[in-house]
Amino acid sequence: MAKIHRSAAAKSEPVLAVAEPAAHGAGTSRPPVGWRRLWSEVRAFAGAGGDATYLWTRWLVLRAVGLVYGFIFLGIIDESPALIGPSGVVPLADYFAQVRPALPGLIDKALHAPTIFWFGESAGFIAAMAWLGLVAAAALFFNFGPRLALFVCWLLHLSFTATWGEFTPTQIDNMMLEVALLSLFFSPPGFRPGLAAASPPRPIAVFMMRWLLFRAMFEAGVAKLASDSPVWRNLTAMDFMYETSPTSTVLGYWAHQLPHAYHVLEILFTFAAELVAPVLVVFGGRRGRWVAFALWTTLQAGIQLTGNFGWINVGAIGLGLMLLDDQMLVAAVARVRAARLAQWMSTRAEWRPWPVVPAWRIRGVQFVLWLHFGVTLYYFAKVCRVPVEASPAVIAAPISWVADFRSANRYYLFEHLAPAHLQVDFEGTNDAGRTWRTYEIRDLPQREDRMAGFIAPRFPRFENTLFFESSRPGERSAITVVATELLRRNPTITARFRGDPFPDRPPTIVRMRRYRLVLLDAETHRRTGHYWRKEFAGDYAPAFRMNEAGAVVQFDLTGPDAALKSGDFARALAGYEEQFAQGNLEAGYRLAEIHVRGQGGAGALEKAFALFSDLANRGEVKARHSVGLCLEHGVGVAADPIKAVVNYQQAAEKGFVPSMLALGSIRMKHAVRNLDDAEALGWVLTATERSKGGEPGYQPIREALPHLTQQLMARLNAEQTASARRFAAHRR
Repeated sequence: MAKIHRSAAAKSEPVLAVAEPAAHGAGTSRPPVGWRRLWSEVRAFAGAGGDATYLWTRWLVLRAVGLVYGFIFLGIIDESPALIGPSGVVPLADYFAQVRPALPGLIDKALHAPTIFWFGESAGFIAAMAWLGLVAAAALFFNFGPRLALFVCWLLHLSFTATWGEFTPTQIDNMMLEVALLSLFFSPPGFRPGLAAASPPRPIAVFMMRWLLFRAMFEAGVAKLASDSPVWRNLTAMDFMYETSPTSTVLGYWAHQLPHAYHVLEILFTFAAELVAPVLVVFGGRRGRWVAFALWTTLQAGIQLTGNFGWINVGAIGLGLMLLDDQMLVAAVARVRAARLAQWMSTRAEWRPWPVVPAWRIRGVQFVLWLHFGVTLYYFAKVCRVPVEASPAVIAAPISWVADFRSANRYYLFEHLAPAHLQVDFEGTNDAGRTWRTYEIRDLPQREDRMAGFIAPRFPRFENTLFFESSRPGERSAITVVATELLRRNPTITARFRGDPFPDRPPTIVRMRRYRLVLLDAETHRRTGHYWRKEFAGDYAPAFRMNEAGAVVQFDLTGPDAALKSGDFARALAGYEEQFAQGNLEAGYRLAEIHVRGQGGAGALEKAFALFSDLANRGEVKARHSVGLCLEHGVGVAADPIKAVVNYQQAAEKGFVPSMLALGSIRMKHAVRNLDDAEALGWVLTATERSKGGEPGYQPIREALPHLTQQLMARLNAEQTASARRFAAHRR
């Protein structure tokens, strides 16, 4: 390409001091050395030096942004009625009822609740804005009015994320909001700009896009190393990441089966892509940027194929294209023997001077982007554990002004990993709790024989929120709201599930049961077809029922509990019996406990055993354990250790830790033929692992396990002990 000199107007460009781009392949006879060489590479990274142009880069990046926004708004069209619609989980009317009193002024509203829905909150207006966003995404993808399209995408995406509360996962939405905002300054003007060779991106716009990419890489790596969780530093994170992710695919299942050494390599590769690659991006020249691009793209593609984290990986790959300038793209095309295409691309990408624009516009762009840069420096320092919380007002004020726009962020993906895959199922009954039917959640691995499908870059916002809420306290959350709406037969909410399990008669009770899902080993999968072992992990919150007046109420044992505490057994029994008859299974446990203590009148122990048996037949794991206790000790029934073992085993298979301990204990007391010493030790070792942590309910178990383990191990040889350890390892 011929060397092109700038016009006088171009030379007065005040954005950055920019060396004139040289012809492709041209340069000084001797490259700079030492600090001069490093500074030269920094300038090239910032788009302010070297021979690079960014026309094809810009074209590709904007197409990627348009594609991602297409998936974003398709998801909004699909899910917004159930999220913020008039019949949704968090209706806009409720949102504004909360924020209006707190934000009386127009400026307060604009800064702290920046949403277009101040102008309307009806279902029609919500749908219109979602479809308008999709039209804008399509216009951006097909290169119609890219600046206007980007602004509409940003404004509408911000409007939705500002209003739907817990349905807004910080990282995945915030990254695309920041990408859209910065792309406004990177994109070309005009209605149908094509490659827009006459309006090349300005150096400061290139720098800000690359700075965003650098932060997305580097901050994620730093956050992992600086986390208060040691799993990334001790190289164990990938041993359980596939299991604890909400929507792992079948590829994630098979990756989970690989040995620990492979998972260590995965972590080292992650750090290479997030910590080494950013250094190469800045200081490694074009060769370093190619290496960084390969590392980054491979990491993001692997995460998407195994983990289904929505559009964030596609967006990250699209943003990663900022590492490639036109000359790198042309060289890559030439390498695949497409010389004519490479020549055509090279000709189209010749550098031209920037068009003359008023100085006030340039100064305005500078002010906005350098302000953005300053805000991101604050978040960058925060990720790097610099104590910025006590910053002076001159720094803190701008941060607070822009925080709710979610367009200048810190990136700490996977800084913390959940210790277990906990998930809440919605279960209903229309026969007072004798049989329960499960509402099948669309995209979560709810069934033991199912992994999530390859749904990314679609992001199932409703399902992911239910997953993350499952590990949090459940007084008032999206989960409890969904349970009440299922009981009310809200068609908007019911439609978010695979189907209605009550086509005959509507449910009278809906409960929320928390389960722990554990990935099975490959051998068990081949034998059973199951990917998961599903274990009961307690109720998320008390169940909801429909009372005689047709109102939804929550089961409440406060009255009977108070009567029992005061010694009024008759009133306590009456209250528990009434609620048990209505389907409150917890009331059945309280009744059985009263009878076990002999406080229920004649035949109390027999009544207790009958109640435990009834609850066990309804699928209650804790009751199955209690049946085993009764059979072992002859409470209300003739003692039968063999049948006790069967009941303990059934409860232990469902993850009930006291039953695991009981299997070891009963083996020491009785030579039962349906349980040997190795299996008993295996269950005790499993209980040891499961009872780790500070849960006070496990304290008696933790105290009993060491002595029981020693007793059992003393009866086993080395081969039997190894068998027991393998048994426990499969159950973790």
